[in-house]
Amino acid sequence: MTKTRRPRPAASRTAAPRTAGRAAAAALALSGLLATAACSGDSNPSQQGAGQAVTAEPAALSPSAGAGGSGGSASGSASGSASSNAVVALTPAVTGQLDAAIQRVQKQAGVPGISVGIITPSGTYQKSFGVADKNANTPMDPGMFSRIGSETKTFTATAVLRLVDQGKVGLDDPISKYVDGVPGGDGITVRQLGEMRSGLFPYTSDPDFVNAFINDPNRVFTPDQLLAYGYKHPAVFPPGSKFQYSNSNYILLGKLIENVSGQSAGDFLQAQVFGPASLDRTSFPTDGTLPDPHAHGYTDQTPDGSVQDATNWNPSWAWTAGSVVTTLADLESWARTVATGSVISQAGQTQRMQTLPTGDPNVSYGFGLFDNNGWIGHNGSMPGYESVAVYMPEAQSTLVMLLNTDALSQGQEPSTLFANEITKIISPQHVYALPTQTASPSAPGSASGSPSGSPSGSGSGSGSPSALPTNTASTVRT
Repeated sequence: MTKTRRPRPAASRTAAPRTAGRAAAAALALSGLLATAACSGDSNPSQQGAGQAVTAEPAALSPSAGAGGSGGSASGSASGSASSNAVVALTPAVTGQLDAAIQRVQKQAGVPGISVGIITPSGTYQKSFGVADKNANTPMDPGMFSRIGSETKTFTATAVLRLVDQGKVGLDDPISKYVDGVPGGDGITVRQLGEMRSGLFPYTSDPDFVNAFINDPNRVFTPDQLLAYGYKHPAVFPPGSKFQYSNSNYILLGKLIENVSGQSAGDFLQAQVFGPASLDRTSFPTDGTLPDPHAHGYTDQTPDGSVQDATNWNPSWAWTAGSVVTTLADLESWARTVATGSVISQAGQTQRMQTLPTGDPNVSYGFGLFDNNGWIGHNGSMPGYESVAVYMPEAQSTLVMLLNTDALSQGQEPSTLFANEITKIISPQHVYALPTQTASPSAPGSASGSPSGSPSGSGSGSGSPSALPTNTASTVRT
C-alpha cells in the first residue's frame, strides 16, 4: 500500500474535518497500501460521465504460474484452478451494478475522475468516469498516466528480492551490512524493513518534514534528508515486535538497492523490474513532470486545506516509497505479476507471501504487499492521486483503479471506498476493506502509507488502527 497525505503513506485512516491550522500542520503520508485520503468535495458531479468501456468480453486467463508460498495468510493461494464462486460473472446486470456503484461513490466522495479495470475468467470491465482536468473538462481515460503512490513499494520490494535471488542480499541480514548510519541498524533486518516491522519512526510523520513539504511542494529532497527527519525520533518499538506502516523502511530499501547494485534506483528498477515484467509505460521519475496524456491530480494537502492542482509537484519526497508513474493497463499486468511472482524465483515469492498480522483482522502484510480478504497487492496515495492494484489468486481475477484525488472522504481514502463497493458486487465473500483513519497521536500528519490502515499502537503517526498507516493532518500520505 506508498500513498502521501501531506506526504502520507499507504493505509487508511479516519480523519476528522481539517481546519486550516490542521492542514498546515498535516504531514504528508505516502499512503499506498493502507492509506485513506481526505475528500475535497471540489469536483463537479454533473460533469462526471462514463468514459470508454469494454464490458464482459472474454479474457484469456491461464492458471497462474505458481507463486504459492509457505506460511502467511496468502500462502498456497497463488496457484491452482480458479474458484467457481470467488467472483461473479461479469454479466450485463453486474456491469450495470458496477457502473451505478462507481458513480454513486464518485459523487459522494467528490472524486473528479476514476479509471477502473477488472479482469476475471468470465470477462473484463474497463471504464473511466468523470474528468481528468477540471478546468478543461477533459474526460478521464484508461490510457492516461498517473502517479500511484505506495503501490511503488511493490516494485521496490521486488527489486530487493531480485538482489536476493542473485545472492547479493540476505533477507535476514542486518540493514547495517548494506546501509551505514541507521539507528539500531545492527538489529534491524532487511526482512523487517520490507514487512514494516522495523520500529523506525516514519519520516513523513515528522512535523518539520510535513511543514517543509506542504509549504514548498516543488522542493527536492535527497534520501538521506528524508531519513534524517525520522532519525530525530527514537524507535517506536523493538524491531520485529509489531507492524507499523513507515515510509522510512522503503527509503532505506531504496538505498540498499543503490549501494548493492551500483546503479541508481530508477535504473535498477527499469532493468530488473519494469523490463522483465514488460511494463513499457511504467517509470520512476526524477522530477515533477508526467508523460502525456495524463490526469491532473487534485489535493487538499495544502497549508490552508484548499484544493490545489498537484499534478507537477516534485515526488522526490516519496522516492522508492511512492514515486512510480504508470497506466491502468500496466498496473493490471503488474497486479498479477506481484501475486504470482513471475519475475522472481519461487523461493523469493514464498518469502514475499509470508504475510503477518497487522492488527486489522482483514489485512495481513508480507514483503511489500498485503492480503486483504484474499485480494493480494497494495494501494497507494500521493497528493492528487490514489491507486489500488490487487489480484485474487483463488479466482484468477484482477482489480485495479486510478483516481485523480487523494482527499479523504468519511475518514477513508476514496480508493478504499471504491474498492469496497466494487468487491461487494464482484466478490461478496472477499470484500476489500481497510480501517478508517484516525489522527495519529504524535505527529501532525499521517506519514504512513497505503494499506488503508495503520499500525496499531504505533503512536508514530504512521497509522492508527491495526498497525496500519493513518492519514492525519500531521502526516504526508504515500
